[in-house]
Amino acid sequence: MTQTDPKSLIRVARESGEDATAAPVDLGARVRVLRKDRDWTLEQAAQKAGLARSTLSKIENGQMSPTYDALKKLAVGLGISIPQLFTPPSKGQVNGRMAVTRRDDPVHHVTTTYEHDLLAEGLTQKKMLPYRARIRARKMEDFDGWVRHDGEEFLYVLTGAITLYTEFYEPVEMQRGDSAYYDASMGHNVISTSQDDATILWVTSLV
Repeated sequence: MTQTDPKSLIRVARESGEDATAAPVDLGARVRVLRKDRDWTLEQAAQKAGLARSTLSKIENGQMSPTYDALKKLAVGLGISIPQLFTPPSKGQVNGRMAVTRRDDPVHHVTTTYEHDLLAEGLTQKKMLPYRARIRARKMEDFDGWVRHDGEEFLYVLTGAITLYTEFYEPVEMQRGDSAYYDASMGHNVISTSQDDATILWVTSLV
């Protein structure tokens, strides 16, 4: 029988083009931009970060190299991670993307083993590929071999019961509400063990 090839689903989700890598920026200028993006005065930002106004002013003007403790306070006050203080988003702004998939609107892919409903299909250059799957396979012999592909994968059982087979672990029986996270380059297959076909949510990283 023909098995589902997740690589084909991943190819559908990817867009061609080179990955953009953000260049490091001047810390003082970066902090100033982050503060102004939030419409905070110097005094407001200093209070949120737990720093003296004069200290924050010196940091923004490049007159002081902040300690690690000060960097942590700045990051917490601004609501970001420490690395984000030094590297802005590749476009220099918040992306703000969102995609909504209505219950009856997913892109449908059917094979002999799985039925996939691709979610957030209209969103390009995603970092993850989410899809809902109906598990039609009932035994390992339904597959031509192991499914394996790049990236990591998360599955969550929505209805029914399944057995998750993996190349390096014993089979795992799973029911509604159970989940698993695994290296997708490791061979893996899923079969339904309930009377009706099980359904699961799958999320695959796009690497």
